[in-house]
Amino acid sequence: MKIFYTSVFLLVLSIIACKSNSEKEQTENSNENKLQSTFRIALGSCNRQDKSQSYWSVIQRDTADVFIWGGDNIYADTRDMRKMDSMYTVQKTNDFYRNFVESLPHPVLGVWDDHDYGKNDAGKEWTYKEESKAMFMDFFEMDSSHQIAQRAGTYYAKNFSVGEHDIKIYMLDSRYFRDGLLEADNPELRYQPHTSTDSTLLGNQQWKWLEDEMKSSEADFNIFVSSIQFLSNQHGFETWGNFPHEVLKIQQFLIDNDLKNILFLSGDRHISEFSQKPIEGLDYPLTDFTSSGLTHAYASFDGEPNPYRVGEVTAETSYGIVDLDLINETAEIKIKSTKDGRVLQRLNLNFRP
Repeated sequence: MKIFYTSVFLLVLSIIACKSNSEKEQTENSNENKLQSTFRIALGSCNRQDKSQSYWSVIQRDTADVFIWGGDNIYADTRDMRKMDSMYTVQKTNDFYRNFVESLPHPVLGVWDDHDYGKNDAGKEWTYKEESKAMFMDFFEMDSSHQIAQRAGTYYAKNFSVGEHDIKIYMLDSRYFRDGLLEADNPELRYQPHTSTDSTLLGNQQWKWLEDEMKSSEADFNIFVSSIQFLSNQHGFETWGNFPHEVLKIQQFLIDNDLKNILFLSGDRHISEFSQKPIEGLDYPLTDFTSSGLTHAYASFDGEPNPYRVGEVTAETSYGIVDLDLINETAEIKIKSTKDGRVLQRLNLNFRP
């Protein structure tokens, strides 16, 4: 009988110890989550899947929380969807890329641009946009339950809870609904802005979604990803500036919905640069961080106008890093070399007035 009571006593002690250790572990995990005060985003665009992908090991050293593709994630430019599928497969199965993706704590996010859409500078007229969307969804492992599965286009939003803070990322579709571009009268430019307010970049359906998402946002940071530049508007290539009325529209949305800590990310141009514009109603300048390209850059770049540029143009292969300080409401954004991770330029943002 003595042995029996001793065994029961030891069992109770063991249960109490296990419970205590479990509660301690849960408390430590909870405290660790509350203590997390930063969030790191890596980003890039313009990636030729047939070029060396070793640069992913460079980006991997930055130990980002999430990676965002800014468009031209592959260079397909084809009507042959089997060919596009094989190109995506080449990218997805590359050892450098696969190892990088597996190292991230969160799934990769992305928008598309023209070359992975299927045709250079294409918009809503592209015949194979539904087929291209299917390839896009497969690459990003989006199944039938994903936001974009039951609607046209590839726009969606993603929320991240980091400690006691929230980050909302809006992934915009600049292709599926976009009206045709106007050929420029100036022979030195490719396109010129629309003057008709009936023309659209995002389309009515996406605009309604975006307005609803802004209205419902309680996020501490609101980050918008557009494949094409939002602020730089005088270079004559693709830009939101070709639809100036929609630039004004989204700026008004930002103010009307009193969004916190706004940042735009973009790609497309094969150059990287920072652009900032004072907006009436915002206590800080609106920033557009263009990060492009990953495998090839505009090496012959010899200048172009950008009234909002801060710093210099980086015309070599690069990627971006955005470090959000969630407590102090600041961010450090960096242009980094894909060759060795060197910081080529940096910009500090303070969102507090």
